Amino acid sequence: MEETTTSYRRERVEIDRGQVIEDYRLAMLSRHASLMGRKEVFMGKAKFGIFGDGKELAQIAMARYFEYGDFRSGYYRDQTFMMAIGELTVEQYFAQMYAHTSVERDPSSAGRLMNSHFATRSLNPDGSWKNLMEIKNSTGDISPTAAQMPRLVGLAYASKLYRENPELHHLTQFSHGGREVAWGTIGNASTAEGMFLETVNAGGVLQVPMIISVWDDEYGISVTNEYQVTKASISEALEGFRRTPEKAGYEILVVRGWDYEGLLRTYERAASIARDEHVPVLVHVIEMTQPQGHSTSGSHERYKSKERLAWEAEYDCVPQFRAYILHNGFATEEELDEIEQEAKRQVRISKESAWKAFTESISQDLNLTLSLLRRAAMQSSQRDQVFQLAKELSKTLHPIRMDVVSTVRRALWLMRVDPMEVKAELMAWYQEESKRNLDRYSSHLYSESSERAELVEVIEPIYEEGAPMVDGREILQACFDHMLTHNPLVFAIGEDVGKIGDVNQAFAGLQAKHGELKVTDTGIREMTIIGQGIGTALRGLRPITEIQYLDYLVYALNTLTDDLASLHYRTKGGQKAPLIIRTRGHRLEGVWHSGSPISMILGSLRGILLCVPRNMTQAAGMYNTLLKGDEPAILIEVLNGYRMKEKMPANVGEFTVPVGQAEVIRKGTDITVVTYGAMCRIVVDAAEILQSMGISLEVVDVQTLIPFDRGHIIGKSIAKTNRVIFADEDVPGGASAYMMQQVFENQEVYFSLDSQPVTISAKDHRPAYSSDGDYFSKPSVDDVVEIAYALMHESDPTRYPRIY
Repeated sequence: MEETTTSYRRERVEIDRGQVIEDYRLAMLSRHASLMGRKEVFMGKAKFGIFGDGKELAQIAMARYFEYGDFRSGYYRDQTFMMAIGELTVEQYFAQMYAHTSVERDPSSAGRLMNSHFATRSLNPDGSWKNLMEIKNSTGDISPTAAQMPRLVGLAYASKLYRENPELHHLTQFSHGGREVAWGTIGNASTAEGMFLETVNAGGVLQVPMIISVWDDEYGISVTNEYQVTKASISEALEGFRRTPEKAGYEILVVRGWDYEGLLRTYERAASIARDEHVPVLVHVIEMTQPQGHSTSGSHERYKSKERLAWEAEYDCVPQFRAYILHNGFATEEELDEIEQEAKRQVRISKESAWKAFTESISQDLNLTLSLLRRAAMQSSQRDQVFQLAKELSKTLHPIRMDVVSTVRRALWLMRVDPMEVKAELMAWYQEESKRNLDRYSSHLYSESSERAELVEVIEPIYEEGAPMVDGREILQACFDHMLTHNPLVFAIGEDVGKIGDVNQAFAGLQAKHGELKVTDTGIREMTIIGQGIGTALRGLRPITEIQYLDYLVYALNTLTDDLASLHYRTKGGQKAPLIIRTRGHRLEGVWHSGSPISMILGSLRGILLCVPRNMTQAAGMYNTLLKGDEPAILIEVLNGYRMKEKMPANVGEFTVPVGQAEVIRKGTDITVVTYGAMCRIVVDAAEILQSMGISLEVVDVQTLIPFDRGHIIGKSIAKTNRVIFADEDVPGGASAYMMQQVFENQEVYFSLDSQPVTISAKDHRPAYSSDGDYFSKPSVDDVVEIAYALMHESDPTRYPRIY
């Protein structure tokens, strides 16, 4: 196993005494933040703690070569690195541990994430972009192991695009000619995850400037490397990825986590290769330790031998660094002792300041609430019980906001029989506090900026006299061509998107016209296709990433749900990735090419807009809307619509379809049918048949499921027809139930109904193969006719006698 290349192993890096001392000071500061953090958890002042102790020296070395404009995609042990690049103070570190809901106190997440989850703020308070070249950037961390890896591909790929596409060279707010490096960090055990291995492969194929650092302490909680990785070493397992003079690949470097000079030498080389040559680098940092174990949830003494613990105590990077300094005469024992004592003092002061700020943010509300409770108790018929609640609240050790609000709610329960004037002040406080807590804990799931999709101006399609009827795919093709021509930020990637123009030809000829950088084929790797999109969108580009079939979204589901869907929320509006995900679904044949797993998407991808157009004209308008907006979205094209004829709009690259706005596509008087996508055609065809039976359907296309019918078009329709059917192709209790919940809870339609609401959905199983499989697995025109007829039979059996 080589540590670095031979030439670098012989060279000695230049060592500046002052820098060494500063590095030691930072290592001690971070170490004592970890030690005191653990104590805070055990004292009950924080819920959980996970720390970066044992990883300090490698992170200090890595930070030395991390430049303004670079991006980190890391995991929850990188506190020393964040401190070293100047993007984390010890006070902010503890504020996050206490879950302080202030963006100023915890800029990473405003208290929404457990400790050691870091992010810089890419956006101004109004949601507009900052100059990312003036920041040392860290994308928002997530807890699931290896989940930070897919976006790393995109962060690095953006540098390739900014470097190689002259149309992007003027965008100096986002790149300095593509010289930015994407730095990923991951624990050794997490390299066993598919996300890591897919990322490594994608990075090697693309040859992008990314450096993956593997912090290897030989354990994944209690499980050793022998059970995690082939050969018990990720660098040895990945030897086939090493570049050679003949073939591109990775530079693979191995270094010990306690070797100060070796770490500096290694990261200097890694940064040079990635930045200058645009070659990916794997840095395997071995012989690391984890002095406090995995987290505050357990003790590593349970599973490590005495010999291992003794070795870790000796080769802990901090005492090894101290020994290195003493050996080279950079400082005396006394000087280092003084540095350590000063670090302890600074951490203690910062911790206390963070705790004071956190408790004061609650104590203001606490004191006001106690005053209001006592004042209300004096006039309440439940005087003694309300006073008791106030007394219990005042004696709560380390009270949090939940204690205050819960007490007020319980007091109002007790006072429910009192006159309004007795509880008016308490109720007013609770209502205002509810608004504040909505901002603290539930805001920014979607964009709140002036660029959000729902504010995009509606532009109707224009049809010239004699406008040609064309295949639906040609409308999409013209739309994408316009985007690629007029917006340099736009590019499209996906399986078969490039050379053949996608499997349904909506990109046909566009690679030849716009070049491979703008329309690009990828391998079969859905997870990192999405990651490529997330990372580039985080860097100001506007990617369109294709997942070939809706069913294949499952392969990228963890990246979508853990990363993209929660990004804007978990940074409280600090970062955004307006990625457009293009896919297709519904009404084809076969178990894996015709699914409509909408309930899966609705259940796991809140935070991403969900567009379900009924035809390609609607889809084109939605793409135009999404490109003008600043939110991530999934758009599901109807599979059997590409060759259906539609009229070509004259303004195909400009007209927009509003999100969150349902549309009545057929007027009727008897039953409202709420549906979307491919089911629109099924329901309209059924409506024609029902019309001959004397039944008039009003068909409402919801157009987007997220957001859903902001104008309450459906409720107005039901008020007219007094009956409703919710129809779609998802499983029973899936999207049809979602639509019903949205309408019934938000649009007050219950008292308008003369009949029980009905849902039409597919069978529980995926659709069987062939046209027969489609007919017997998914709702058909016949099904809609009979269900609608039965609804009318119930209300007027004489006029509509039973069919069966």
